Amino acid sequence: MFNAFERAVAFRYLRTRKGERFVSITALFSLVGITLGVATLIIVTSVMNGFRQDLMARIIGLNGHLTVQPERGRTLEDPQAILARLNGIAGLVQAAPAVEGQVLVTGPGGGAAAAQLRGLPPEALRARPVIRRGLRLGDLAEFGAEDTVVVGARLAARLRLMPGDTLTVVLPQARGGDFTAAPRQRSLRMVASFDMGMPEYDGRTIFVPLATAQSLFGLGEAVNQVEILLADPSRVAPVTAELRAALAGQGLRVADWQNANSSIYAAVLVERQVMFLILTLIVVVAAFNIVSSLTMLVKDKGRDIAILRTMGAPRGAVLRIFILCGATIGCGGTLAGFALGLGVAANFPALRRGLAWLEETGLFGAELRFLMQLPSVIEVRDVAVIVATGFGLSLLATLYPSWRAARIDPAEALRHG
Repeated sequence: MFNAFERAVAFRYLRTRKGERFVSITALFSLVGITLGVATLIIVTSVMNGFRQDLMARIIGLNGHLTVQPERGRTLEDPQAILARLNGIAGLVQAAPAVEGQVLVTGPGGGAAAAQLRGLPPEALRARPVIRRGLRLGDLAEFGAEDTVVVGARLAARLRLMPGDTLTVVLPQARGGDFTAAPRQRSLRMVASFDMGMPEYDGRTIFVPLATAQSLFGLGEAVNQVEILLADPSRVAPVTAELRAALAGQGLRVADWQNANSSIYAAVLVERQVMFLILTLIVVVAAFNIVSSLTMLVKDKGRDIAILRTMGAPRGAVLRIFILCGATIGCGGTLAGFALGLGVAANFPALRRGLAWLEETGLFGAELRFLMQLPSVIEVRDVAVIVATGFGLSLLATLYPSWRAARIDPAEALRHG
């Protein structure tokens, strides 16, 4: 596309010469602006991806990726029949019957709090990665014995509970006749506590063995729902369709984690898109700097352009020379930003350790601690879009100044040069 003559002239124009320092400094600022804009986009997008995945992993890791619930009524009378229908579906990691309900919890010191009680088979709870990673006190090996319970760390702290302590679970549902009505209650022994890092779950969730929950709510062998974990949560749509086909005609409803947490999921996606748009403006501003620096270069080289034209250089050659000048600045900055952004995003854990000493000074406190805990996930598609945007804006920024350079009249430029 560019011959040797055009490349030689373009790179000569980009080199700093005496009396041309201002043009070169402007070009350098344009290069740095594109570099920082592209790098910032890659870093922030990667952090937002990591934040979204971490948030969704915490939420759906606790509640399941899919749930099978009755369309009418409150219970599933034969959960084993449902589990048998799920055996042939690919991508399922775990399917477990579950019981869920609201209870009032009182501690040994007299404190009380509302809680979400969830009953799961012991092996199903132990297999949840979010519970294993978040285990703070106690041992999950004891979970499954009669009347044992695993409590969220914030709820345990509020009720001043430690492993081995006894708490009382009270149901609003009454028992007895009109004159003997009393709330249903049960004493449970705490064996462990977990901390997911999300107060809305750590402060109000308790887990009990499935048999305990069924007995507490008087369900017999029935359950509220069947919870399903997938190997790849992003494939929830095709698996949901397959599940609905397998359970058709059974009076069952299949809900996925995206619909169940639609408000949170939509908020994270909107925030990510708005952040991408705002940071893209940095690259746009840097592209305008390319326009200004290239315009000054064309004005400064007006006499040289006229001489090139009188020596036989066609307008197309002049156009390509200045396109190459601008593209070298813009595309060079995009490549530098790509390398810088990818390097920072890929080495976020190492950077956290490097910033650890700042936390000890106490100058940045909670803000720095939050920054150091942010995850980073690089997605090839996002990086490709950012780099393509940088290249595209850089090339567009060169068109008008280059066209103006190609339109210069040699006679007028020499007369007034």
